[in-house]
Amino acid sequence: MASPAALADAVGQRATGEWFTVDQARIDAFADATADHQWIHVDPQRAASGPFGTTIAHGFLTLSLLPHLASSLVEVGGVAMAMNYGLDKVRFLTPVPAGSRVRATTEVTGAEDVPQGVRLASTVTVEIEGTDRPALVAQTLALYVPQA
Repeated sequence: MASPAALADAVGQRATGEWFTVDQARIDAFADATADHQWIHVDPQRAASGPFGTTIAHGFLTLSLLPHLASSLVEVGGVAMAMNYGLDKVRFLTPVPAGSRVRATTEVTGAEDVPQGVRLASTVTVEIEGTDRPALVAQTLALYVPQA
């Protein structure tokens, strides 16, 4: 487990998480939370004859799963808190069909000392089980604030 001061040593490290199922119930709940009820997400009968043959997860649902999918991939001790700092770039490359399993691979790409602590940059790739092309690739930033 690295400390905030040692995060620079993590640059270049990669880790892959566990598989996670994106089921229709989760897609429906996300649609309710965001008021995005487009048929390709929530209407299995109509989606069956659509371009993907089934409903698909919202791209932003897949993105919103990053904290869960990647949370255990970079462990940092001695922090008061870790916060999402932002995203530099996100690309949605492949739709995630309902019932698919996804997982994240994270590569630490940078660590910068800032007044509040350390800002860690990573590239996170979300893959879909059985598919060669990833669901998304995101350049993420997290802020690690050390314990006082």
